[in-house]
Amino acid sequence: MKLTRYTDYALRALIYLAANNGGLASIRQIADAHGISQNHLMKIVQDLGSAGFVKTVRGRHGGLQLARPAADITIGQVVRHTEDDGGMVDCGTCRIAEGCGLPAVFAEAREAFLTVLDRCRLSDVARTPDAFRHLFAV
Repeated sequence: MKLTRYTDYALRALIYLAANNGGLASIRQIADAHGISQNHLMKIVQDLGSAGFVKTVRGRHGGLQLARPAADITIGQVVRHTEDDGGMVDCGTCRIAEGCGLPAVFAEAREAFLTVLDRCRLSDVARTPDAFRHLFAV
């Protein structure tokens, strides 16, 4: 299963915030650290905020931080939120769709994939915060 760029950027933003150990970060800092579009990231962060992954602190010294500890966020939760629930293939116009068993196989494979991601926490993938602090200059 190939994840969208949207999910990739969402995970990158969350990893950055996890490496920031509760400190505040700006969208610009995250975008610059990853070399990604600030405008695109702004939409993603807003969505992550609506979903309860990120919280914003307003004001002059405001910024972003994780809404809950990194150990409480699974990669599966993030992927389920950012990826559509559609099938891996579009069977709508397929001539053999009525008798084909592939959609059930793909659905089972997707669930197995997400089950593995459910076992992985954000704190697991951001497990070397010292390395990230050096790379991100946080």
